Parts: sequence; C-alpha cells; structure tokens
Amino acid sequence: MHININGHHVEVTKSLRDYITNKLSRLERHFDQVSNIDVILSVEKLRHKAEATVPVNGSNIFANAEDQDMYASIDALVDKLDRQILKRKEKVINHHRAEGSPKKTQL
Repeated sequence: MHININGHHVEVTKSLRDYITNKLSRLERHFDQVSNIDVILSVEKLRHKAEATVPVNGSNIFANAEDQDMYASIDALVDKLDRQILKRKEKVINHHRAEGSPKKTQL
C-alpha cells in the first residue's frame, strides 16, 4: 500500500507519518484491493483537519475529519474510512439475488 501524505500549514513529522501509516494499515485487513491512499493534513486556527481519498475499483472513497488535536482527527478519519470500505465490500459481495429463490405461481 502506498500512502501519500501532504501537509498544508503543518509540518508532517516522522512520528506523525508513522502514526498515519500504522492506523491506515488497519484498512488492509478488511479490503486487500487498497493500493494507494492520498492523505492531506491541514491546520486552520484551532481546527486540525485530516482528509483522505482512496481509489477503489473505478471510484473514490473520500473521508474527512476535524478536531482540536491532529491525532484525534486522524483516528476519526481512519474510523470513517474503515466503515466506508466495509460497506463497499459488503455491497460488492451481496448485490446478487439469492440463488434458487422460488417463483410466484398463479392460482
């Protein structure tokens, strides 16, 4: 998995980069087709904002989170991405009708 981390008005330190990499590795447990993640970290006054885009099978999954602490916003971001990826995985698996469903008969 390749992770692109950009910072707007914030310096992306090694500890912050390691924290993001560690948290985003959780996404691979649920969906192994994640190959690239773009993460943007920004600070506006007292708001720390984290955004991420994950390209998955021809579409993009996007999530963002804001908090007063950067680490808390990253945690919220990963939780949102995890829920969206699980939802997409279930949708891909369960979109077919059940096999052998009985047809309605006329009386």
